[in-house]
Amino acid sequence: MKMLRYFILLAALHVGSAVLAGGWQPDVLGQGFEMRYVDQGVDYSGHVRSTIVRLKSPCAAGVGVLYVHGFNDYFFQADMAREFTDRCYDFYAVDLRKYGRSIMDGQQKFQVRDLREYFADIDSAVVQMQADGIRRIVLMGHSTGGLITSLYMSGNPAQAICAMILNSPFLDWNQSKLQERILIPAVRSISGIAGSMKIPQGGGDGYARSLLRRFGGEWDYNTDWKLIHSPAVEAAWIAAIDDAHDVVQNDPRIAVPILLMHSDRSYGHAEGAEYGNSDAVLDVEDISRYGRRLGFSVTEITLRGGLHDLALSAPAVRQAMYCYMFGWLAKVAPANLP
Repeated sequence: MKMLRYFILLAALHVGSAVLAGGWQPDVLGQGFEMRYVDQGVDYSGHVRSTIVRLKSPCAAGVGVLYVHGFNDYFFQADMAREFTDRCYDFYAVDLRKYGRSIMDGQQKFQVRDLREYFADIDSAVVQMQADGIRRIVLMGHSTGGLITSLYMSGNPAQAICAMILNSPFLDWNQSKLQERILIPAVRSISGIAGSMKIPQGGGDGYARSLLRRFGGEWDYNTDWKLIHSPAVEAAWIAAIDDAHDVVQNDPRIAVPILLMHSDRSYGHAEGAEYGNSDAVLDVEDISRYGRRLGFSVTEITLRGGLHDLALSAPAVRQAMYCYMFGWLAKVAPANLP
């Protein structure tokens, strides 16, 4: 496994050299954000690319954060990035292949057959950060991004990564026992011959409405990139998620300190849980159960009234999150360490 990861990183270094040949462009977020594409070659659906977004801190001293978004998502949390740069952490994010800025004409959004496909996207961003002089990297993942980063870290990744932050990671299905024991294994069993078969996820828009300013929420984002109604997924996507769950639930072996963060309640699972004050996507008990097993050093934080994406919660919840998070970072990855 170590040798495999070594060769993957060498490949990423080659990609990184190509990335460095081009220039950065102003990002859609404006206000100092920059972006650049990374050519990731060709897969089963055609040409693919990832996107690196960065916001540099004027006081950074070689420590940076790399953020990986979740399913039906992309990086748009500019306020969160500024919280890091204000505290002297350079901030980077990756829009994974077939997501957000990385979507190319004719592609099926969010398509994947193995979550390890995203490792090259993360490796390319790590290489870029190292080329920019960042010596220590904190890897941060939200929801499916938390599952991807946990899988990535379980495989002995780049040594530059010194800590990991998980924001409501997708570590288990939020389904009934019947669905988890029968339906998902059945879909996984046929994914090899019917991988493109579509599986609906339900048509609810309550979570999006709790976020978007047009519906009374606090945030604006591109709803062509983060859809209001979560789309159907392929059977191959179900199999890829389930395969990753098998790894992170049973043999994760993550060797860096982990900050595990989640809401105190899940929508529909607890009295008083509403879209605006709970995790409307995942079961927080599953996050806690499996998150505590991920590594040798896991610090768990429960945020009362937090949304699925804690960084989009009400202002008081966000400030509590940042207080906990930067207190923890000061111990495991201080920004001012020479």
